[in-house]
Amino acid sequence: MRRTPSGAKAARGTELLAEMRKGSDPQSPGAVPPSGQRDSTLKIAIVDESPIRAAILEDGLREAGFTLVERIAETRNLLARVYAMDPDVILIDLESPSRDVLEQMFQMSRAVKRPIAMFVDQSDSASIEAAVDAGVSAYIVGGLKKERITSILDLCISRFNAFARLQGELDQAKDALQERKIIDRAKGVLMKAKKLSEEEAYALLRKTAMNEHKKIVEIAQSVLTAAELFK
Repeated sequence: MRRTPSGAKAARGTELLAEMRKGSDPQSPGAVPPSGQRDSTLKIAIVDESPIRAAILEDGLREAGFTLVERIAETRNLLARVYAMDPDVILIDLESPSRDVLEQMFQMSRAVKRPIAMFVDQSDSASIEAAVDAGVSAYIVGGLKKERITSILDLCISRFNAFARLQGELDQAKDALQERKIIDRAKGVLMKAKKLSEEEAYALLRKTAMNEHKKIVEIAQSVLTAAELFK
């Protein structure tokens, strides 16, 4: 069953809240199994002002075989730094961030279409909801351990890919609906101007599209444009 945008958002929020409560069980559904499927060539950015905490993430990733790991030590001009690095995945460790710092991170995550996992020591329901809105793939509260890093990374990528597929399907559905509206309007113009039935109007659009090697919606848009000119 296909979820609506609000349904997808609510589902992701439920998953993130469950993650917070159970400490992100490495065996959570959706995680990529540790069977050699991980891509060790992934470029991973770690955003953390604390070298000690960043080292936990780096050690866990390198022990799992990820060698392209870079740390961003400052959050100032973060978006520009992320764009310059162009990572495949972003891991953000915020310790106990203020609301302003969280908002800055959420703004960055909205702009960067990449899997993002965010680690915080403390949080609340409002922050979790903001994380969902911002597109954060995994929001981990407390319990940062080196052994959990790769499982969380797998979960983050899996959720990002699933949501991206859902968004792609929604975009395709919207495009198809918009095209159908254009074609229907063009049929109406032809039916009125040429005294055609609906079937005849559509057949004319299709025949013209075939003759001109174009899509039906392109011909339909041309009909609408011409009709506007002759008003």
